[in-house]
Amino acid sequence: MDLRYDRVMLKEGFLASNNATLKLMNDKQLASPTTAAGVLRVFFHDCVVGGCDASILLSSNNVNTAERDNDINRSLPGDAFDLVIRAKTALELQCPNIVSCSDILAEATRDLVTMVGGPFYPVRLGRKDSRESKSTDVEGHIARPNMSTTEIINIFAREGLNIQEMVALSGAHTIGFSHCSEFSNRIFSFSQTSQIDPSMNPQYAEGLRKLCANYTKDSSLAAFNDAITPGKFDNMYYVNLHRGLGLLASDQAMASDPRTKPFVDLYAANQTAFFDAFSRVMEKVSVFNVKTGNQGEVRRRCDATNGNSANAVPNH
Repeated sequence: MDLRYDRVMLKEGFLASNNATLKLMNDKQLASPTTAAGVLRVFFHDCVVGGCDASILLSSNNVNTAERDNDINRSLPGDAFDLVIRAKTALELQCPNIVSCSDILAEATRDLVTMVGGPFYPVRLGRKDSRESKSTDVEGHIARPNMSTTEIINIFAREGLNIQEMVALSGAHTIGFSHCSEFSNRIFSFSQTSQIDPSMNPQYAEGLRKLCANYTKDSSLAAFNDAITPGKFDNMYYVNLHRGLGLLASDQAMASDPRTKPFVDLYAANQTAFFDAFSRVMEKVSVFNVKTGNQGEVRRRCDATNGNSANAVPNH
């Protein structure tokens, strides 16, 4: 598949080579160090629901609830959306109607991952943006932290991703954070015999209990996914799983399940192997069901279709 624009061939690395957008990414990451993780998460949530078409960026309106307002997407950080919207605004001033929001999201993800220490991988360009976004399309495409390993393997398999690719993509949790509500059962109400999940490091669990003590009153309370090097994209996420320092139950389970454990062990021991696998699967995900030609459009604004009504598809 050859991704290209009708009128202009974009050069890969256009965001990082453009002074305005490079400064924007640097400034945003410095001001809000979880931006890279947020953009990476938004990108993945976009691509696995109908393809990499920036449908996640469209806002809801009075007749349609968009993907971003599905309950699983409500915790996606505003900084990630803000970065893409600002980059789009800067590029529209320089070259109107050329660069799609979906290409900006794909490139910004790669550039920010690299900026915080992760691998560089090629990003093919030429995606068009979708003309619709429906919350009802989301369910079943994105794993939840309380799902079993089998359920998560099945979700990834439906997207054409095997177990090794699933484990490599999970390494994205080496950056970013999760809200206390996503792991509260592991530290407060695990079972009738133990409040704390016995697979957790006890000191780590106690620290999380203090951090999340008021999570029912303050929904913004959160913890870093990687307690050791939270701002660096590295293989510490896998090392942490060996130490009982996995934050989410679904992550920690990968260290003991015989289907996933060999890959957790490999990436914990060999960061280069993790980076290679992560790069390959990100290239694969980045061209999921891309729209080209008349299948989509180059939006003028990332949060609305050009007709400003095409995404207003009533929910059924």
